[in-house]
Amino acid sequence: MEKKPNILLMRIDNRLLHGQVGGTWVNALGANLIIVANDDVASDELQQEVMKMTAANFGNGIRFFSVQKTIDVIWKAAPAQKIFIIVKTPEDARRLAEGNVPVGKVNIGNMHAAEGKRKITKYIYMDDRDVEDLKKIQETGAEVFIQELPSKPKTPYRG
Repeated sequence: MEKKPNILLMRIDNRLLHGQVGGTWVNALGANLIIVANDDVASDELQQEVMKMTAANFGNGIRFFSVQKTIDVIWKAAPAQKIFIIVKTPEDARRLAEGNVPVGKVNIGNMHAAEGKRKITKYIYMDDRDVEDLKKIQETGAEVFIQELPSKPKTPYRG
């Protein structure tokens, strides 16, 4: 039997990896590997270069995978890898959770305003599809919560 990968947290953030996530979350978690799991970014070298620079500033390894590739390779992770997964949308997170990626904790960090989305908090806007995706993630047994920064209070997501 394969050893369960050491996934510390999955964060949903439309901005993916940026300074706040690179510095604050990675340090608070003690992560040494960041996986950006998003189909668009997996093939966008420009976005990858910007995120590689951010990761390098904090001494972290970073990988860019499509959602399916993440599902395919996550169980091959070495035990020493302390993994922080960042996704762009609740749909990405749901696909990973339903694809047997053992995510115990899902942090809703930043979801931009857009047409048809309702304001949940200052930084989070959702539509019905987002709510449904988050419900499916919770059904896998994952803890889903809202938390802007590790130093801020954690609020359980209740849909």
